Amino acid sequence: MEKEYIGKLNNLLNVSQKENGYSTRDLIIEESESVTKLLLMKNEAYGDSALNPSNIFANGDAVENLSARIDDKLMRIKMRGINDETEDTVQDLIGYLILLKVALRVKHG
Repeated sequence: MEKEYIGKLNNLLNVSQKENGYSTRDLIIEESESVTKLLLMKNEAYGDSALNPSNIFANGDAVENLSARIDDKLMRIKMRGINDETEDTVQDLIGYLILLKVALRVKHG
């Protein structure tokens, strides 16, 4: 059953072609790899502070702090819309959502 689902999903993703020759599948892989690289780079630069917050100003755990950051990003999108000016905000939001999933996984075992 799982193989059948994956086969259907691969067929669906490969059917949709962009003008530049990239399939939807290729674009999904490219975008997700971009977010992964950004997360890993920022995680190293910030000393894993998203999942192990220093709590110098904020007193929340990782889930609470990440939720606050997500709220900030969503508010920026709400106020300015999605455009060239907020493209980085969308990328950051995706990253924070992934970090939230990781934090929830760590918190709940």
